Amino acid sequence: MQREPSILLEQLREFAESPLAMVGLVLLIVIIGLAIFAPWLAPQNPYDIGSLDIFDSKLPPGSESIAGGTYWLGTDGQARDMFSAILYGLRTSLMVSIVSVLAALIIGTVIGLIAGYNGGRLDSLLMRIVDIQLSFPAILVALILLAILGKGVDKVIIALIVVQWAYFARAARGAAIVERSKEYMEAAECLAVGRVRILFRHLLPNCISPLIVLATIDLAHAIGLEATLSFLGVGVPVTEPSLGMLISNGFEFLLSGRYWISFFPGVALALTLIAINLVGDRLRDVLNPRNAR
Repeated sequence: MQREPSILLEQLREFAESPLAMVGLVLLIVIIGLAIFAPWLAPQNPYDIGSLDIFDSKLPPGSESIAGGTYWLGTDGQARDMFSAILYGLRTSLMVSIVSVLAALIIGTVIGLIAGYNGGRLDSLLMRIVDIQLSFPAILVALILLAILGKGVDKVIIALIVVQWAYFARAARGAAIVERSKEYMEAAECLAVGRVRILFRHLLPNCISPLIVLATIDLAHAIGLEATLSFLGVGVPVTEPSLGMLISNGFEFLLSGRYWISFFPGVALALTLIAINLVGDRLRDVLNPRNAR
């Protein structure tokens, strides 16, 4: 008797049926690989001041350096190789966004499960806090927090966690409300299983699919928001610039014809967001068949 394929294999097969999703996945893997191995792939450490030569500043793509190398994507106003700067910028952008999304996912999921499972006044109180959080634009909340906390990678991560946890809390609460009335939950309660065990052993695994989809899509939102904050000059410090700061560094040179300083970091940012959104859209269809086209 032939065994039926597992649910995971079936979902992987369904995911692979979309050419756009596979393109997005491959592109995302390449981008993450470039970010991880940036110190070994980059021809230059763009943030080592001793390795920079001011005479190489604002060179167009394809120019040769005084030392004899080639700047394939040109240099910026500080004589940094744009290719190297983009690789290091990807590291910062992805690290900040992934850490903030994971932390927001954990915090929001715990709050949402507690609210959805318990109901009553506790649910009302927690959801009113979520409603207040979601009533303010994310960029406004992040700007206020960074104005109070100051610059720094850790400060940006805190700001992104604060503006993102409510999305996960609402999604987790909705999934918990659907699941708590099912028979397996009633059976667990009849067996006098502890609440913590019910929440994280029985309820959470059945609520995780929409949260995975939301986390994937929210990762793109986090990267875009971090880039916006850095572009405005209130995000990561100059010593650890992200893609948003690289775009900001070249903004003043756009009208003078030195487009490459902002253009190439912008392309890297756009490709990253497109790849994540393609993967997230397909995950939404695979993990929630009601949304399938």
